[in-house]
Amino acid sequence: MPSYISLIHATAISALILFLSTISSAAPIPGVRRSFNRIYAFGDSFTDTGNSRSGEGPAGFGHLSSFPYGMTYFKRPTNRYSDGRLTIDFVAQSMNLPFLPPYLSLRTTNSSNGTATDTYGVNFAVSGATVIKHAFFAKNNLTLDMTPQSLETELSWFEKYLETLGTSQKVSLFKDSLFWIGEIGVNDYAYTFGSTVSSDTIRALSISTYTRFLETLLNKGVRYMVVQGHPATGCLTLTMSLAAEDDRDNVGCVKSINNQSYTHNLALQYKLKQLRIKYPNATIVYADYWNAYRTVIKNPSKYGISEKFKACCGIGEPYNFQVFETCGSASATACKNPSQYINWDGVHLTEGMYKAMTDMFLGGSFTRPKFSYLLNKKLNGL
Repeated sequence: MPSYISLIHATAISALILFLSTISSAAPIPGVRRSFNRIYAFGDSFTDTGNSRSGEGPAGFGHLSSFPYGMTYFKRPTNRYSDGRLTIDFVAQSMNLPFLPPYLSLRTTNSSNGTATDTYGVNFAVSGATVIKHAFFAKNNLTLDMTPQSLETELSWFEKYLETLGTSQKVSLFKDSLFWIGEIGVNDYAYTFGSTVSSDTIRALSISTYTRFLETLLNKGVRYMVVQGHPATGCLTLTMSLAAEDDRDNVGCVKSINNQSYTHNLALQYKLKQLRIKYPNATIVYADYWNAYRTVIKNPSKYGISEKFKACCGIGEPYNFQVFETCGSASATACKNPSQYINWDGVHLTEGMYKAMTDMFLGGSFTRPKFSYLLNKKLNGL
């Protein structure tokens, strides 16, 4: 009998994974059971769905609210750093949920301006955010840090949000919601580029701060969590355009920066291993952004991609990217086929690349443990 029950569970999970892979381009379907009823997201511009506006994000990328941002799916700018949907959007759709509203749009945060509802979760991610507090960068005169928000800010927003909920709502939130921690921390390294602050210093401060953030959530009772590592940042157009040509790895990306991201991810995974031991009732999944990204770089045609390094939207040779004439500026233009590009504006990715990453996280082998394991735990109420 136990083996029969296990077979039923395995079949249900397989069907759910198949459902995840087919629903990602569809609107929520009435009557379909959801694996999670709510998602709460944190992160930076790779996850932000509207907490930033033009002029508020990272230095040099101040045209977020202008076309051609949003040209592919939404047909208009939505304050997402892409031509269309982000990973978190595909995750929400895969769960048969609507797109997550940005926290700053909620009625509960600003009664005069907020319009969105939080029935299915909230996105607290904000573009340009760091893991380390803003004060650290200000103290070290790192002026590239235009964004005062950090992971601490996002946590404070979450705390304020919790104050609007009743006790039973909070219990249900932590027990039944998926917490998606998008990539964050790349900005910490970027803002210190060329300064006297070492990568080792940033890694130590970032990992310790990040661990405290995760523990705060886990101590509140979060049961299901996905943590994205850093992508292969040495493959980003901006990095390729600034690094010396002899600084390349075996896939053609900037070796020194990819090594930096890889080392950071190793430290993060070690901490996650410790947290799994300390919080045995929580399921903590690591999403391997670094290896997933490099997999696409190695075999782009498999994912419908023909351009690995050039930005779709920008100007200039050899990478269609200029730091002071980025996407959305008067001189920049967008390619006609964003889905064939990995990079959208020099730093951020195209909808096509975000879709590829999501598929590799939810249905592939680039999460540890596999995402299906988390779904199985949720299905069984574990």
